[in-house]
Amino acid sequence: MVSLTTRSGSSRLKLMDLTSWVILPLLLGSAGVYGLYKLLQKLRSGAYIQDAVVVITGATSGLGKECAKLFYEAGARLVLCGRNEERLEDLVRELSRMKIRSTPIHKPHKVIFDLSDVNTVASAAEQILHLVGRVDILINNAGISYRGTILDTNVSVDRMVMDTNYFGPVALTKALLPSMIKNRRGHIVAISSVQGKISIPFRSAYAASKHATQAFFDCLRAEMEPHDIDVTVVSPGYIQTNLSVNAVTGDGSKYGVMDKNTAEGRSAQEVARIVLSAVGERRKEVLVAGLVPTLAVYLRALAPKVFFSVMAARARKERKLKEA
Repeated sequence: MVSLTTRSGSSRLKLMDLTSWVILPLLLGSAGVYGLYKLLQKLRSGAYIQDAVVVITGATSGLGKECAKLFYEAGARLVLCGRNEERLEDLVRELSRMKIRSTPIHKPHKVIFDLSDVNTVASAAEQILHLVGRVDILINNAGISYRGTILDTNVSVDRMVMDTNYFGPVALTKALLPSMIKNRRGHIVAISSVQGKISIPFRSAYAASKHATQAFFDCLRAEMEPHDIDVTVVSPGYIQTNLSVNAVTGDGSKYGVMDKNTAEGRSAQEVARIVLSAVGERRKEVLVAGLVPTLAVYLRALAPKVFFSVMAARARKERKLKEA
């Protein structure tokens, strides 16, 4: 028996021996269990995605393109969707040049349609099912951003942003859901935004579309639980893409500017890796943001008056910068 009263060097050595024999193995054991858990999780994630039919909208650039690369590398059967056939074909060629050894390769399919034209979405869904027979994972990624003041924005612009960011994904999801329910297998992924949780001045149309997206897919998750259909909402902050450059303004024209925050955001590759992991782990929701945006989300919920004051100050600051 070791005394805990250490009056001599010998007693201290005995206590250190006790620590070495008891605490250290516990720590190493815990690390080993955690490592094994992560390994099993990775293997399970890989098995879930390999050979799965994955549909990606907005696949020709930015986050969609990077997701296409990672899911292709993971052995998925891709259906790439976008408006530009030439750029989709370029992506197919780029994927075919990738050197992948550990997983089987499936030549991607491509379906060309405009997600903002809700009338064409049903026929696009029929084409997808005709090509591949089923859809295991749908990644609703395509979207458009917006910059402008509410007073100077034409309602037609609000509608256009809602059609692309909300009604299009909703229509495609509804068109593919019956086949998923029939197969009792399916996973719907919505690429939302931090602005689906908090509203930022001069982003009204975009924030509104993402708030609607968040609400719809939260409802869908609950309703699909009896059918074994998973729903994941990914809410990134700023990503280094051309989203701000291609954003529309109040009159519908292109914004054409790379915002500082966008330029300094996370890389599309990094966010795509997070999406791949979230899908493989079948997570329900992922917030991909830095400390400040994450705090803002909690501030909006816990101290709304403070949040409103902060946003009002931000609006004043941005207005002054534009007037300078």
